[in-house]
Amino acid sequence: MSPLTDDLEPVLGRLGRVAVLMGGISAERDISLKSGEMVFRALVESGVDALKLVWDDDLNTTLASEKFDRVFVALHGRGGEDGQVQGLLGLMGIPYTGSGVLGSALAMDKIRSKQIWKSCNIPTPEFLYCSVDNPVKNSDISQFPVMVKPAHEGSSIGISKVTSPEQLEASCDAAFAYDDAILVEQFVDGDEYTLSILDQQTLPIIRLETSNEFYDYEAKYLSDNTRYHCPSGLDKNLELKCAELGLRAFKALGAAGWGRVDFILDRHDNPQFIEVNTVPGMTDHSLVPMAAAAAGIDFKELVIRILAANLEGDDA
Repeated sequence: MSPLTDDLEPVLGRLGRVAVLMGGISAERDISLKSGEMVFRALVESGVDALKLVWDDDLNTTLASEKFDRVFVALHGRGGEDGQVQGLLGLMGIPYTGSGVLGSALAMDKIRSKQIWKSCNIPTPEFLYCSVDNPVKNSDISQFPVMVKPAHEGSSIGISKVTSPEQLEASCDAAFAYDDAILVEQFVDGDEYTLSILDQQTLPIIRLETSNEFYDYEAKYLSDNTRYHCPSGLDKNLELKCAELGLRAFKALGAAGWGRVDFILDRHDNPQFIEVNTVPGMTDHSLVPMAAAAAGIDFKELVIRILAANLEGDDA
């Protein structure tokens, strides 16, 4: 067992029994189970009294099945990352990791995220909102390619790149299979980056490189050919600018504790912000642990720091 830094040793005695909540009802359930398992192992190896809570059916029953002092939320997607679980835990008076109800809900909603960013002058690609009752038409789109996305999913689930009018209807139908609201977003030609945030501090930026058309589900979780560059290779001043804007984008949505901000740097070195993840993956392919390692924070310390971020006053 590698020792924690001196400032975290006292934290262990204050954590009590920690439940790692994983599984859930979203399309990202399998990823959540992997994240939760890794978090659980890290807690046990750090000497924390931890238990696994797998949300299979009724969440109230799951939470009532064991006694614990706080929750590490390792749920991804709807139900677990959109404010619903956060609201329940808050009503039960149980401290939990990450963003609260408002920050979780806003970050999960790609459309409202972008509306808020636009009001705050945070750069984000132009977009259209459409629903089953109000579908997008080719005449609504001034220029292809575009990205078609479910408004309330993560992990690039249901996302496709549309390069011609002939592909639009099928891509929208594929996104509607996951959500009744979808986003049609102007494609940005540039490199993809991600900024991890831990206790309101930015970690080193990662540049993502994939042979796929974009950083999709396969590139994120299955491919061994995806390349992660950290240091990112950005000029120091440009990296600082992107980090500052990314932290603004995170805070503008009311996100807190920890998370990840994804953006694309266009061919003129202008960052365009895409989305915020308030419960990012914690698997062996995940980006927050990668960024933390670049900052000298190993996985066990990262998990404890995420818990410690909400420890003061045991605020949920």
